[in-house]
Amino acid sequence: MLFAQEPASENEKRIARRFAMKLSASVRVSGGAREIATETENVSARGLFFYVDRWMEEGARLEVTMTFPPQVTLTDPVRVRFLARVVRVFSDEPASRLGVAAVGVAAVIEEYEFLRSSDAGQDSSGMQPGWRISGQWSVVGG
Repeated sequence: MLFAQEPASENEKRIARRFAMKLSASVRVSGGAREIATETENVSARGLFFYVDRWMEEGARLEVTMTFPPQVTLTDPVRVRFLARVVRVFSDEPASRLGVAAVGVAAVIEEYEFLRSSDAGQDSSGMQPGWRISGQWSVVGG
């Protein structure tokens, strides 16, 4: 299954529902030129969680670009670029011993924009003009 709502725990601090979604994404730390390929673990209307192979500082600003497939949008695939801020980072020691990406990153979404297919090859730094929407977004069918 592409996505499913994750059960809430009694220690849950999030106010938006999370959906377990394994989606390819590229992450760029603000001011950096290098993109980091990753896969999301879960996504909500206000944030996302993924693993990378390097440490990120809490408070760091990120650009995350990903494509929501037809199973999520109920129409054509939709490419979206998020401007996000890292709110939690932790090291997953057992995973690092297995040689997989071992740093978990939770980020809150501050802005997002829908990308036209012609935007796909352009530099994504600086959140260049396009459809820019601040605030909450939602997953169709959630």
